[in-house]
Amino acid sequence: MRYTPAILIGRTVRVLARWRKPGGGSAVPGLVVNTIAPGFLASALNGFPQGLVIVSGSSGKSTTTKMLVAALRAHGLTVFTNSSTANIRQGLTSALLERASLTGQVAGDIAVLEMDEGHGAAIAPTLTPRVVALTNVMVDQIDRFHDSDMVAALLRKIALRATDVVVINADDGYLADLGLELQSGPTPVEVSRFGVSADVLAANPRGLGYTRTGPDRLAPADGLLVTAVSGRSARFDLDGVSHPVSLPARGTHYAVDAATAVATARAALGSRFDVDVALSAVGSIPPVFGRGEIVTIKGEDIEFVLVQNPASFQLNVDSLEPDTEQILIAIGSDVRDPSYFWPVDTSSLGHVRIASGSKAHDIALQLVYDNVTVDRIEPDVGSALDAFLALPAPARGLKTIIFSADGMRRTRAHLGLVTNAEEPV
Repeated sequence: MRYTPAILIGRTVRVLARWRKPGGGSAVPGLVVNTIAPGFLASALNGFPQGLVIVSGSSGKSTTTKMLVAALRAHGLTVFTNSSTANIRQGLTSALLERASLTGQVAGDIAVLEMDEGHGAAIAPTLTPRVVALTNVMVDQIDRFHDSDMVAALLRKIALRATDVVVINADDGYLADLGLELQSGPTPVEVSRFGVSADVLAANPRGLGYTRTGPDRLAPADGLLVTAVSGRSARFDLDGVSHPVSLPARGTHYAVDAATAVATARAALGSRFDVDVALSAVGSIPPVFGRGEIVTIKGEDIEFVLVQNPASFQLNVDSLEPDTEQILIAIGSDVRDPSYFWPVDTSSLGHVRIASGSKAHDIALQLVYDNVTVDRIEPDVGSALDAFLALPAPARGLKTIIFSADGMRRTRAHLGLVTNAEEPV
C-alpha cells in the first residue's frame, strides 16, 4: 500500500491535466509520481509474471513494439505496453497509472515497453528485463544524441540488464560488436540475431541507414534472415524455412522492424512460439501513426510519411512509389538545424508541389539543390494543406504528405484528425 497515496495524487493530476487539455496524454502525472514515489516505476515494471521486454534503438522502436505486442497477444498473452509518447521516464509512469491498482500492481502477463535510448539507460539499473531488443544505431536527434558512440554506450547499459536474451540487429556494426561482448562477458546472456541477406542489402545501395553497417551478413542458420522485400511484402528465413510476410508499409526498413518483432517474440515465448501465429499477427497490424498511414480526406486517399532523422528521411524517400505525382513536404520547428537533413538525397522526388512548415524555405532550397522542382513555398501548414487538397486527383499514385513530427501534428490538427496516443515526441 506504500504507493497508494502517490497513485491517487497522480490520478488527480491526470484528471486536471486532461481537463486543461482535452484528449491530451500528459506526462505531468508521471513526473509528479516519480518525484514523490521514485520506486514506483521500477516496482511496477519488474512485477509482471512473465517479465519485462524492452525495445530500444535509434529508429524503428514504435513499429517494432506494435508488431511485437500483436504477436504476443496472438499467442494468448495479456500484454501491458506503452505508446511512443510514453517512452521516457515520466511518460512510462503516466502509462502505468492508467492501469495500476491502488496497491501499484498492473494487470497483465508480460510488459513490452518501447524505451528512449537516453531515458532507458538512466532507469536501466533499477530494471530486470527478461528480454532486450535493440533495433539499430543511427544519426538521430543531434541536440540529444549527437554521437553514435554515445548512443551505442546507452544501448549497452540497457542490454546489460537483460536476464535471458538480447535480440540484436546483426547488420548494425555497433550492435554486432555488442553481441559478441555479451556472449563472452563474465555473465554471458543468450544473443538472438536477425538481419538481411546480401541480396536485400544490395537492393538498397544507400544501405539501411545505420551509422556503421557490419561487413558480414548473417548466415541462415544463425538467426532470422530477411531474404526478399517487394513493396509491402517480404520473405523471412527461419530455421531453414522460408515464410511470406505482409508489412504495414513499403520498404526494407519495415521488413527489418518485422524481423525484430518476430525474433523478439521468439525470445520471449520460448517453446510456446509459433512462427505462423507470429507472422500472421505482424502482417495484420495497420501502419503505425504517420508511418505509411493512409487516411481518407473528403473521399480522397492521402498517404502520410513521417521522417524523424536523416536515415528515415532517406529510406522513406527511396521507398516511395516511383509514380508518386503529388507531394507536399512540411518540415517544422522540431528540426532545429535545417542542415540536419542535408545528407539526404531527395533527387528521386523529382517534383514537389508545396514546401511548407516553419522550415519551408530551408527544405525548398535543399530540394532545388537536388534538382527537384518546387512549385510553391507556403510556410503556413494550414494554407499549404488547403491548396494541396484542392489539387485535382493525381493521375498516378496517391497524394503524399512527407512531414517531420511538428509538421504531422499541425497537419492532423488542421484536418481535424484525432490525435493518436502513439504520436511521436
